[in-house]
Amino acid sequence: MKNLMEYKSFVGSVSFSTEDEIFHGKIEGIDDLVTFEGSSVSGLKTAFEEAVEDYLETCEQIGKTPGKSYKGTFNVRIRPELHRKVAREALKKGYSLNQFVEKALEDSFLSDPD
Repeated sequence: MKNLMEYKSFVGSVSFSTEDEIFHGKIEGIDDLVTFEGSSVSGLKTAFEEAVEDYLETCEQIGKTPGKSYKGTFNVRIRPELHRKVAREALKKGYSLNQFVEKALEDSFLSDPD
C-alpha cells in the first residue's frame, strides 16, 4: 500500500496520528514545506487539493517556478559485486557507468506505466 495521493502532477505523503486522531501529510518533491490535514479521508483529499492550489497561486504571485530543482546527480550505494558486474557490462556496451545507469533507469521508467 502506498501512502501517497496525486493531484495536478503533485504527490502528497499521507500519515495518521493516533494520538490526535487526524490524517496529515505534505506535498513531496517541492523545495518548500507545504502541509495539510483532515479528520477523514475525504477531508484529507480536499485539504491536499487546496494545499496544491494555494501553493501554485503563491508561486505565481511571487514569480517562482513550482516544484523542486534537481542537479541531475545523486549517489547510489550498491554491493561491490554488483558494481563490478555493472561496470563490466557498461564497458562491453561502450557506455560509461553513468550512461549505463541512466539508460537502465530510463528503460525501467518507460516500461512502467505508473
